[in-house]
Amino acid sequence: MSERKVRLLSGTPNPTVKRKRLGIELRALREQAGLTCEQVGERLGYSGPRISRIETGKISAKPGDVHELLEVYGVTGAEATALVQLARDARKKGWWHTYGMNLPEWFQVYVGFEAEAVTFGDFQPLYIPGLLQTEDYALAVLQASPTPGMPEEIDRQVAVRLERQGILTADHQPEFWFVISETALRVRLGSDDVMRGELLHLAEVASRPNVTVQILPATAAAHVNPVTGFRILGFADPKDPTIVYVEHLTGALFLEREDEVRRYRLVFDHLRAEALGKSASLDLIRRIADEMS
Repeated sequence: MSERKVRLLSGTPNPTVKRKRLGIELRALREQAGLTCEQVGERLGYSGPRISRIETGKISAKPGDVHELLEVYGVTGAEATALVQLARDARKKGWWHTYGMNLPEWFQVYVGFEAEAVTFGDFQPLYIPGLLQTEDYALAVLQASPTPGMPEEIDRQVAVRLERQGILTADHQPEFWFVISETALRVRLGSDDVMRGELLHLAEVASRPNVTVQILPATAAAHVNPVTGFRILGFADPKDPTIVYVEHLTGALFLEREDEVRRYRLVFDHLRAEALGKSASLDLIRRIADEMS
């Protein structure tokens, strides 16, 4: 590993991404050493699946564990120091951990990736995306859930959603591209005042230079209108793979295989092509907001 890479690894700010980055580095070093996960596990008294989970970022590796792995791989000096420090940093808590058990683990992982992403592609067919929601609209969305939580739990979920919106003005200036179905603008959640406030807020955020919002009209062909929303997250470092995030009823999928990401990119490109342009989308948002008056 070069000195430039050592500095880069040490400077990565996000614990979730650090854990992912550490796993990528450890896998590369294992493969360079010509060892399988099972062989490494046998030498250290671990199971092969545990080594695999460390490499995929599914579990955090203790600094001592990383030191032992690096000894097996023959890694020393500045490279080893940087990777052990990366392991320490990866075990630190992000702001979202303060909400503890109110956030499922899979969503904590997502928020960690979201906080570090530099490009966002987001398609939502039923609701306005969380990053674009007002407090009142977010509350209405959560209350409308088939399995709403207790009031205090919903309040905490709203607080998390609002805090996540800090990414819109983050110092690393991420770029956002949202495609939202017209249906999402017309599904009434809460009062007319709540909906109008949400749509006006959406129009305001959509006017920012780093945010593009396109509305997919109700007349769009069904074959380009997926039933499920998804997000595509890209990162500044090319060593961090693009991630596709898809929520379902009981959890979420994190897809990063090149063929999977390529298919979702293709779908997103089709959605953008079928959606209204930025100016026409803003006009439609404001027109529907006026209908709520």
